[in-house]
Amino acid sequence: MFTDTKAFSGFSVNDLAAAKDFYSTVLGLNVEETSMGLTLHVAGTNGIFVYPKPDHVPATYTILNFPVNDVDAAVNALIAKGVTFEQYTNVTDDKGIARSTSPEKGPSIAWFKDPAGNILSVLS
Repeated sequence: MFTDTKAFSGFSVNDLAAAKDFYSTVLGLNVEETSMGLTLHVAGTNGIFVYPKPDHVPATYTILNFPVNDVDAAVNALIAKGVTFEQYTNVTDDKGIARSTSPEKGPSIAWFKDPAGNILSVLS
C-alpha cells in the first residue's frame, strides 16, 4: 500500500521564526518557508516539515539525528555557535558526547535541543 509513497517526517515548534533561524543559521540547513510552516531540506529526503503549534510540548526523545564524520568536530562547531549539549549522568563526557568503544556498541552521539526544546543529535 505505501511502498512507493514519498513519506516525510514532521514535528512541531512553538516559535517558527526562532526555528527558521536555528535550522538555517546555526545548523546550516536549506530552510524553505511555506504557508503551513517550514521545510528543512536535508540530503536524501523529501524534506522535513516543521509546523507551528501554540501548545507545543517538546518531544522527550530524539526527533532528528544528523550523521557526521567526526562527532568532536561537529560538537565543537556547534558549541562555537552557542549550542549547549545535554549532559546525561554516567553516559556523556564533559563535552556531552556518549562515546562508543566499538561500532558493535553503536555510534558516538551527542544530544542538543532546538529553540522549542526538541531533542536533536549528531552521531558517528
